[in-house]
Amino acid sequence: MACEVQCRVGNHIYIYESVSYRNEDGHPRNSRVLIGKIDPGSGEKIYKPEYIARMETAGTPVVISQKQLQFSIEDVKNSMVLEYGLTHVLGNIAEHSGLAASLETACPAHSDQIYALASHLVATGDPFMHCQDWLEGTANMENTGNLSSPRISELLAEISFEEREEFYRQWCAKLTEKEYLALDITSTSSYSTLIDDVEWGYNRDGEDLAQVNLCMLMGEKSRLPAYQTVYSGSLRDVSTLQTTLAKFKAVAGEKPILSVMDKGFCSKKNIDDLLEKDHKFVMAVPFSLAFAQQQVLDERAAIDTLQNTILMGGDSLRAVTRKVDWNGGNEVFAHIFFNPIKAANDREKLYAKVADMYQTARKAPRKYAENPDYLKYLNICRQDIFSFTVEIMENAVNDSLKHAGWLVIISNEISNCKHALRIYRSKDVVEKGFMRLKNSLDLGRLRVHSDKAMQNKVFIGFVALILLSKIHNVMLDKNLYKKWTMTSLIRTLAKHRVNYIKGLKVLFPTTKGQRFIYEAFGISAIGV
Repeated sequence: MACEVQCRVGNHIYIYESVSYRNEDGHPRNSRVLIGKIDPGSGEKIYKPEYIARMETAGTPVVISQKQLQFSIEDVKNSMVLEYGLTHVLGNIAEHSGLAASLETACPAHSDQIYALASHLVATGDPFMHCQDWLEGTANMENTGNLSSPRISELLAEISFEEREEFYRQWCAKLTEKEYLALDITSTSSYSTLIDDVEWGYNRDGEDLAQVNLCMLMGEKSRLPAYQTVYSGSLRDVSTLQTTLAKFKAVAGEKPILSVMDKGFCSKKNIDDLLEKDHKFVMAVPFSLAFAQQQVLDERAAIDTLQNTILMGGDSLRAVTRKVDWNGGNEVFAHIFFNPIKAANDREKLYAKVADMYQTARKAPRKYAENPDYLKYLNICRQDIFSFTVEIMENAVNDSLKHAGWLVIISNEISNCKHALRIYRSKDVVEKGFMRLKNSLDLGRLRVHSDKAMQNKVFIGFVALILLSKIHNVMLDKNLYKKWTMTSLIRTLAKHRVNYIKGLKVLFPTTKGQRFIYEAFGISAIGV
């Protein structure tokens, strides 16, 4: 093991590299090599050029004394300044999270280029076609090679299904051993008519475009994406559940899975299937199902008591858990929640909305006589050729408020209502993950024209989301959001640059903000 040792000789202090070892007899020994000296005026370390070059080649560059950086004007003119800070942090994340190792194992021929494209998405959010320009101005990406637009198109055609699935296996093995997995689906739009899975269906962004459905699992504790898969845009959430769970089970192996799902996955058939296959789940039940309606009906009169009060994240809720029969032969835990503050707020909002509609419709009844939004709560009837009557339909208003503030969650695993709600609320990591994937990573539109290219672009987006989620987690844990947004933090890091002069790597001085960010991520400005 090598370390620096300083020795005084007369009026000079010399720096040696000391290497400890054992000789042939097993006795400890060490050898020393002179590598520099201490400047008597400034106290700075001045290293020998050959040592600087050796450490640079080894990937562990040393801090170079300002006195040693005496270059000619021509040297400076011929030097190269590159962005350094962000890719330095991303490299540290990839190395210590196991992301780099997972990519190298699963995609040995493409790992550097996949990582480069993912880093480009995190850094800029720009389309892939601009990646080569970004690489040319960025340090720490030396092994990437050419990523021009034609080469990216080739890459998106080369990454195989087997490579992607092997990556998911490698990556899932590195996540927290006993964490719950939240599952959700979103749609992402495309103009292409050549992608097999791009079809018309329910577009969650409200866009008049064909789409593909993107299904993702994220870890509740790690807050990191675990797995994703792409489906036809015409499939509904319920029709994809079993296929997704089967795929993930094949990838996760023996890792325990407890799926946390929203109401979109709830159907009698889905729940029957989950219970039959003994798949552990926590799922919200929509009030379109008689089961959920019955739970509220049974508890409405008795739930609002002090004994049933629980505190969750600043909210005061009423909660009851019952073990109930599901479809004969199976029992589930039904967790029934009532939020009186939300119920009151929903009531006031709807009353204000209907009152405004009533006043507006009375002034111009002819204009709103066929408006479906108004007719949901108002009875607008023509009396004669000149007059109308406008009445509020109290029953319709009360029916809309029947389940205000109520939530029903069922599980075949979690018996405690507070625990079940905490787990269910954790699913917002998926929703935030989708938002970052589509908004921050240029995946709101799939600008590709083949099924394989689409699958691989989404896969690279998944790798980028791991990096972005890691940054997000550090920002949350270290309270960095008080000072920076995600975008401003990334820009602050990107402004830390490095200058290559005559083969020497000279880092620009760090700002106070950059030093604070490096410290939050637990890394130094030099070396990964």
